[in-house]
This record gives sequence, C-alpha cells and structure tokens, in this order.
Amino acid sequence: MVRYDARILNGLLDSYENSLLSRGKNKVNIRIAFPFTKKAMPEYFDESSLAYGEIHAALKELEQKEFLEIVWKRGRTGHIIQKVLLNEKRIEEVYSYLARTPKEDNVKIHLRLFEKWMLKSDIDSVTFAFAGYVKQRIEDGKSVKEFIDLTDLKRTERILSMISLVEKNKEPCYIREFSILHFGDSKVFESFLGVLGKIMRRFRNEFSEMDIYAILSEYNIYSTPDYVYIKGEGTVIFGDENAAMMELSLLDQGIGISGADLKKIRISGKGKIQKVITIENLTAFFGWQEKNSLIIYLGGYHNSARRELLRMVYRDVPDAVYLHFGDIDVGGFEIYRDLCVKTGIPFRTYRMGIPELMQYENYAKKLTENDRRRLKNLAEKEWPGQEEIIKVLRYMEEHNVKLEQEIIQKKRKRCKR
Repeated sequence: MVRYDARILNGLLDSYENSLLSRGKNKVNIRIAFPFTKKAMPEYFDESSLAYGEIHAALKELEQKEFLEIVWKRGRTGHIIQKVLLNEKRIEEVYSYLARTPKEDNVKIHLRLFEKWMLKSDIDSVTFAFAGYVKQRIEDGKSVKEFIDLTDLKRTERILSMISLVEKNKEPCYIREFSILHFGDSKVFESFLGVLGKIMRRFRNEFSEMDIYAILSEYNIYSTPDYVYIKGEGTVIFGDENAAMMELSLLDQGIGISGADLKKIRISGKGKIQKVITIENLTAFFGWQEKNSLIIYLGGYHNSARRELLRMVYRDVPDAVYLHFGDIDVGGFEIYRDLCVKTGIPFRTYRMGIPELMQYENYAKKLTENDRRRLKNLAEKEWPGQEEIIKVLRYMEEHNVKLEQEIIQKKRKRCKR
C-alpha cells in the first residue's frame, strides 16, 4: 500500500531543505507548498483509481496533527485539493514522524567525515582530491548528488573506502576477489563501479577518457585474466635457471601471457627485432604481419603489466624502431600519447596519417561533437612528433573524418562488403 502521508511530507521537506527558509536566509514570508497536479500526483486525477479517497483520508489525518494545511480548489472543502502547505512550526515533529534526519544534520555529519579522511597521513591523491572537492561544495551550499547522497552516510563511507583501497592495491586480483577480500561479498564492489569511474576520471587527468575496467587495471584489479598477446620475431625466455625458450617466429599468431606471469619471462631480440609495433585492437593484431618485427597487442589503453613488458623489450633492443598502430580517431591518438608519456619510449605513429585517411576515405566515419571537442583539446597538448600529429588532427577536423584501425590491413585479403 502506498504511504501517501510519507510521500507528501517528504516532498514538502525536500522543498523546505532546498529553500532559504531552512537556512534562515529568507527575506520575505514564504510557505512551503506541495502542488496537486497531474505531474506531481497523477493517480489523484485517475478516476479508475482508489487513490483519491486514500489521499484525502491521509491528508486530513496530517492536518489534524497540524503538520500541514490543505488548500482546497475554489475553497470547496472536501472536493479537490489544490495544494498542501507545510506548517514550519511543527517541522521537528514532521522529521520525527518520518524518522528522517534533517539535511542540516546530514551536512554536518558528512563534513566531519570528509575532514577526518583528509587528515589521514596515508591518504592517496584521488581520495584526497575527491574528499576536498565534495567538502568544499557542501560548504558552499552546492549540489553533490553527482557523487554522493547526503541522506546515506554509509554509502558515502563505502565510496571513500573503495577509492582508498583501490589506490593502495598492489597485488594482482580480480574484481570479485577484491570485493570479497574487502567487503565480504563478491558483488558489492561491482555495484559501485559507475560512481567510482566518475570519480577516477574527474580527479586524475590521465584517466579522463578511460573506462573503469582500464582504470582498475592500472591498480592491478582485473575483470578477467589480463593477457598480453605477442607475435613475430624474438625469443621468449621462461625463468632464470635452466630457462626454457620459445621462438615466436614459429607461431603464426603468437602467444598470450597472463599479466601476472610477465615477471617470469624475458623477451630477447638482438639481431632479430628491427621494429617493435604495438597494436590497439585485437582483430588488427591477428591480421597484421610484419617482417623482422615484434608485434604486441595493447588492448586500448596500456596498463602497468603491458608497460613493464615494453620497458623490458626496450632495455634489450633499444636500437629498434618503436611504432604504435591504432585507430585514426581521437581515442587512438590519446592512447598513443599516453603510451609515449608513461613508458618513456620514443614511439612513433604507424599507418595513422593523412595518406591512410585519404586511401580509405570510403570507410571513414564522421566526427561527433564530442570528437571535435576532444580534438581541440588534443591539439593544445604537447606531442612526440608534434608537427605531424597536429597536421593529422587538423585534417580530420577539416574533412570531418575518422577511421577504424581494422580497415587498414596488410598482406591479407579483407572480407568483401
């Protein structure tokens, strides 16, 4: 059964808490009202519903308690309700009746919580930035609904705890393992991934265009086993003593190695590897062949496991040419820039230029408004090979084009359209 008394009183309190009246800043005498319209109370106007009588009965009881005043349409008592007015003199009793904590009290409790977290000596960067941002908005009387619910302290505490635990995680694990370890339930952590993704993207610039799974992989938390795929030239050496070895050139499609096992291998390629090519997409990886090259599947944004593999290869074959092959779109260039910055390896783009955009123009897609905004931001950043990259970005913008990597194939017949 619908509790119309609670629904209407809560609506009145919501309006009260969002008004200057609750903060004592009102300069004119105002009354908090709950209007009876088809939008606010559609069932009240539904002649086939019993709600009309139930609402009248509930509101008359509340009026007898002096919690509110009913305003009848055209003054015809008992006919049609125009609106109800909150009796501010009984405000404390209304909160007690609903077992609801006043917003002002919730604000104070949350402020103390964020202050407590910000004073922690071992607090990490995202946790600190998030806590400081929300605390400041609360103090300024601004909305924080994007991230937290001021009426749900336990949820806020859990969000802060989750961000902190993610930032401190060092050991590789899966999402559900992480959830069981810290929250005793395999699904709790997953239910917060939406808000955690928002927070991570907002308060750590390098995550701004990454999905939550890519972000978590930066902290060694994975949704599925994290495999690195490699093929081409080079020798994979397993272990140190009595090491086993495998020549990658013997396998057409290479091998996949778990991120957790990367510390147990080395890749040697002196005299064999002339190029190291990272590829953004899996389909392109399996379809690409290149002589005298070590080819590595990145899977979009590289994570710590893939970066360590790349650094290991670079230490062994620093004289090879390092190339990145990805989508010719905003995301592809963001991934390329991120790769250069985080690995410190002098990568160059490969098959990601104006000639490819022209050659495959029949397969190109148009830019979205979001693409154009991100292109503008990219053009303002510093780049390895700045001049050539800027030329490509400007061509994309001027010709309204972007291109998926899979269109560009080499030494392999493409499927017929």
